[in-house]
Amino acid sequence: MSLKGKKAVTFVLTPDRPRAQAYYSEVLGLPLLREDPFAAVFDLGGGTVLRLTAIKAHTPSPHTVLGWEVPDIRAAMADLASRGVVFIEYPGMTDKNGLWTSPDGKAKVCWFNDPDGNNLSLTES
Repeated sequence: MSLKGKKAVTFVLTPDRPRAQAYYSEVLGLPLLREDPFAAVFDLGGGTVLRLTAIKAHTPSPHTVLGWEVPDIRAAMADLASRGVVFIEYPGMTDKNGLWTSPDGKAKVCWFNDPDGNNLSLTES
């Protein structure tokens, strides 16, 4: 069986599910679909869901674990910043606001962390 065309499910791990659940719901504005003993399940759109799963010994990856494509990255950054999101400045790579622009100027990416240090991103291309 091929997985082509099947619905994707993504997982983000957290040692503190209530705190992370509030962040993904209230700060990022993701609709909560349901909760079960294992995860809080959010709608990412297009049939894709995020399972926010509690793992006590979770250590966040320094690399991006989840990202969103947005039509206007600067507007999205301003909106998220108004809700307390702080974008990561990578010296020599991003500008002072945490925005990276590809050499051809077509793609723009920014990164931020959730309360557990999971690296998240926005992309405009």
